[in-house]
Amino acid sequence: MNWDDTGGETPDAAAERLVRASADGEDQAVEAALRPKSLDEFVGQERVREQLDLVLKAALARGATADHVLLSGAPGLGKTTLSMIIAAEMNAPIRITSGPAIQHAGDLAAILSSLQEGEVLFLDEIHRMSRPAEEMLYMAMEDFRVDVIVGKGPGATAIPLELPPFTLVGATTRAGLLPPPLRDRFGFTGHMEFYESAELERVIHRSAQLLDLEIDPAGAAEIAGRSRGTPRIANRLLRRVRDYAQVKADGQINREVAAVALAVYEVDARGLDRLDRAVLQALLKLFGGGPVGLSTLAVAVGEERETVEEVAEPFLVREGLLARTPRGRIATPAAWAHLGLVPPERAPGAGGQQGLFGT
Repeated sequence: MNWDDTGGETPDAAAERLVRASADGEDQAVEAALRPKSLDEFVGQERVREQLDLVLKAALARGATADHVLLSGAPGLGKTTLSMIIAAEMNAPIRITSGPAIQHAGDLAAILSSLQEGEVLFLDEIHRMSRPAEEMLYMAMEDFRVDVIVGKGPGATAIPLELPPFTLVGATTRAGLLPPPLRDRFGFTGHMEFYESAELERVIHRSAQLLDLEIDPAGAAEIAGRSRGTPRIANRLLRRVRDYAQVKADGQINREVAAVALAVYEVDARGLDRLDRAVLQALLKLFGGGPVGLSTLAVAVGEERETVEEVAEPFLVREGLLARTPRGRIATPAAWAHLGLVPPERAPGAGGQQGLFGT
């Protein structure tokens, strides 16, 4: 129910992962039907929702356009959905584009000059916009005008172009990459947090109702626990469990059906998939829990270095199963416990210290 249209994983490596946070064509088609249409329907992100509600209602009361909004957070948490809700709450049209699509200042000028008064411009992956376009955006956000350069060299002239008041909603997965002058021009900044299991259960129940599925609370809890705190993943897992239930369980989804279905798709009780477990198993069984270099670990699992670092590691680190150290990657006691293995007495995660050349 609350998702973004784009994600931050390496495309080739993440394309087939059921637990990827990015959205493909199927996800986008389903999400369009399941997206909440108002802040009241939006599940989770209570603080951001409350603050944003005040911003929008105050703007409506003044009869003005809303302040520019910056939404940051991991893929799949609801940034695109909130941008559409902002437009709906302000009774305004929305224009959707992305940073990578704006390679030149002229690209941005063409978009800005065609905006209607009060329109919402959603700029996804705003941190990937080109620098010339970024500098043009400063003036557009602050003064609602841009200078269009006509000609080249000494004969070039700047023609000021007035813009109607509009609301820019920027979305980014890496807020730290935004230059301070751009961040400072946003009137409201909201950071999207990962969801708690109880919130994901509400997401799943709502989606099941819209998809006309029968699911009991235990089944929803089972799916929520494997969803990595991300609504997009929760809804993708729900659809795969639906497929299994329709073929094997008369369409009824309970805890047992959900657990068996997700085991078929190799998503375990903590949301780890084949790649995640392969990284942990190599780290534990081949290298005794580490420390081991990233390149060596990638070779051991038969993946590219970037795949391990950008696709598998972030979730393993967030779950406390793997740690990055100056000497390399090490497994934590939780990793040994999760795979049902007993750590060596002097394993890094067992409390001892390992010498430079081992014990």
